Amino acid sequence: MLDKNRHKRLRLLIKKLNKERKQQAKKTDILCNDLIAAQRDFLKKLKTINFVANFYESIIGNTDLNNLLHTAKGMIKNQIEGVNVTLFLSQEESFQKHTFDNDQVTTSAKQYFESCFSPELVENICASNKVCTLEDMFAMGLQGNLVELSKISVVTIPLYACRSLSGFILVYRTASKKLTADEISNIIAVGSGLSKAIASCQALLHTSD
Repeated sequence: MLDKNRHKRLRLLIKKLNKERKQQAKKTDILCNDLIAAQRDFLKKLKTINFVANFYESIIGNTDLNNLLHTAKGMIKNQIEGVNVTLFLSQEESFQKHTFDNDQVTTSAKQYFESCFSPELVENICASNKVCTLEDMFAMGLQGNLVELSKISVVTIPLYACRSLSGFILVYRTASKKLTADEISNIIAVGSGLSKAIASCQALLHTSD
């Protein structure tokens, strides 16, 4: 009888220890996963900081608007694989489009897509002063062939500096390589500094005139 009770207590003790061990293992797994996620986020932030630092180092002191825009475009294209970059900037009562050679989308597709940006659409995007997706642009008046437009992953990043500048960066590539949240965040991170640099170049142009 004593042996039977002893074995019963031993089984209960082993069962309790196994349960506690499983709970501890579960807590350890959660902690490890949290540490891995935190490390991943930290590395992403470091990459963004590195991109922003290199971007500002490249454009600092640049007083020629065209050179500034080409440098900025090059930095964005080097950071984000396969993208096309076009900038729309306010020009008195209109907007000036700054496009670039050697983009990844074919010339015909590029010309078609950018031809969909009517003055009204450009003005609406600028007035929104926010990051706009393709869906946002449709709501603002974008018109075109839906089949063709569905083949493109696109976003606009606002350019705004002390009321002296309005415009946006148009970034897009094929929908098969959809722009990621991290890639968009990297462009947003340099938007403010680029806006101020563009505004300074425009001010110098007006001064020299």
